[in-house]
Amino acid sequence: MREERSISKSDLRRRIDVAMGRKRAELVFKNARIVNVFSHEVIEGSLAVDRGIVIGTGAYEGEEEVDVQGGYLLPGLIDAHVHIESSLTSPAQFAEAVVPRGTTAVIADPHEIANVCGLEGIEYMLEASRGLPLSVFYMLPSCVPATRFENTGAVLDASKLKKLFGRDRVLGLGEVMDYPSLCAGESEVLDKLVLAASNGYLIDGHSPMVLGKELNAYAAAGVGSDHESSTLDEMRERLRAGMYCLIRQGSAAQNLPDLIHGVSESNARRCLFCTDDRNPEDILREGHIDNHLRMAVSMGIHPITAVQMATINSAEAYRLHGRGAIAPGYRADIVLVRDLEDFQVDQVYVAGERVVANGRPEFEPAETDISRVHETVHVKEFTVDQLKLHLEGDMARIIRLQPQSLITEEVVRKVHLNDEGDFSFHPRLDVVKLAVIERHKATGNIGLGLVENYKLKRGAVALTIAHDSHNVIAAGTDDGDIFTAVQELIRVGGGITMVLDGKVLDTLELPIAGLMSDRSAGYVSEKLAEMQATAFDVLGINRELDPFMTLSFLALPVIPELKLTDMGLFDVRTFDFTVPTVS
Repeated sequence: MREERSISKSDLRRRIDVAMGRKRAELVFKNARIVNVFSHEVIEGSLAVDRGIVIGTGAYEGEEEVDVQGGYLLPGLIDAHVHIESSLTSPAQFAEAVVPRGTTAVIADPHEIANVCGLEGIEYMLEASRGLPLSVFYMLPSCVPATRFENTGAVLDASKLKKLFGRDRVLGLGEVMDYPSLCAGESEVLDKLVLAASNGYLIDGHSPMVLGKELNAYAAAGVGSDHESSTLDEMRERLRAGMYCLIRQGSAAQNLPDLIHGVSESNARRCLFCTDDRNPEDILREGHIDNHLRMAVSMGIHPITAVQMATINSAEAYRLHGRGAIAPGYRADIVLVRDLEDFQVDQVYVAGERVVANGRPEFEPAETDISRVHETVHVKEFTVDQLKLHLEGDMARIIRLQPQSLITEEVVRKVHLNDEGDFSFHPRLDVVKLAVIERHKATGNIGLGLVENYKLKRGAVALTIAHDSHNVIAAGTDDGDIFTAVQELIRVGGGITMVLDGKVLDTLELPIAGLMSDRSAGYVSEKLAEMQATAFDVLGINRELDPFMTLSFLALPVIPELKLTDMGLFDVRTFDFTVPTVS
């Protein structure tokens, strides 16, 4: 993909005339402090904008003049890697949430919806994000499915992806999560890498805890970025390998506090900001990329360096020519803030048009027809007895959760069994049942395991968000409640639900592929806040965790150590199945 850069002779002549002062600019910001990401300085004066393009700073007059009274003008913020689906809202509603927070462009990977709906899901995302005040660029999903150890709603090989390369706003190949297959040189992965590289496209990475020769192989294969660093050693190794390091601060994975201390004057221009997965409540309460700016500056990063990481670094890394800076000839995506500490957004301009005033959106994006990505929950009829987990002994292999991390631990614990040798929840033991139920093709697959540190005291939680294949995932203390929760999700066509004593406590319906709501981010946020309160206060779930997003990542068999898919308990370290019973 290359952004349209053509210009007519008459337009070019006008641009020159405005820059020379022979014609008035359409818009001039007066009394501004302009953050220059190239020279690493703040320039005081006036800024001229004409026909959506920055003309320059100087003594300009405008047909419209805006006195910003000493406010700071920043380039529009860019999220270098995000799954819009994780906001639980449609692209239009996502835009309405993040643009007022200064984000004017995102690099999105639609592999969540692609795992459910295949090419139809990607087509929906392309259509639903067209014409928004938020520029949505796409990296095509490289791992649908993420691995061969789970069932998904679609399989996208190189021949299918080829149909989408060359489409507007497609930048390259999305995060290559199946790094073991890449390092082994397996044909299917290589086909996708060759397809991207031979057409001059970018390749994104996803390689948690991969170091040494494996990382060398990963980078040598053309992978140019990674957002999975959780330690400074991982960050340094990726930078040394010539990769861009994306510093993530999402809802479940919050790596910025650790990684920001690895940013230095010499490597800052190779570091970008991303959210990856961020729920609407966190976006509306804490912010989006503007939150990264606040956090980084509070932890000692120079404000202009932080702005570079949120703008020009991402634009250069993803070849978004003419974006990411306030300089002559650049697109006039401009954010007005009052200071470089709080970064409270006052106004946002997109291509020179004001779209946010006083922190409030001045646009109402239209929704897209969802019929092609609707009614996607297809679970084979099953009984409560199929949820029984029989163990050969009372010592079991457990998935232990870690707060603010997608990485889980394997621990061995003594568990309670009933007279038949089936796992039975005991209120004095912090171990509950985990189930992943295939929901795409009604195969009848049910994977069963155990999880610790979720701290669920009673009832069940279930959702149709289970990265990345998005089968039904449920945790519970009672098989009957787990069964009822799954039946509720089938009834509503996907979502998040909680059950206690056979009764549904609350449900957030997600009719778009079982992943996204067709309602506003505000509605979804309020609903989630109510449900989280119930999860903590009534069901007793660990308050250090996001009760729903944390659960959604326990089926992702590419992040160590133990995960659960619809095919069984999976050890990511050996990249093979294991069993709950410890012999």
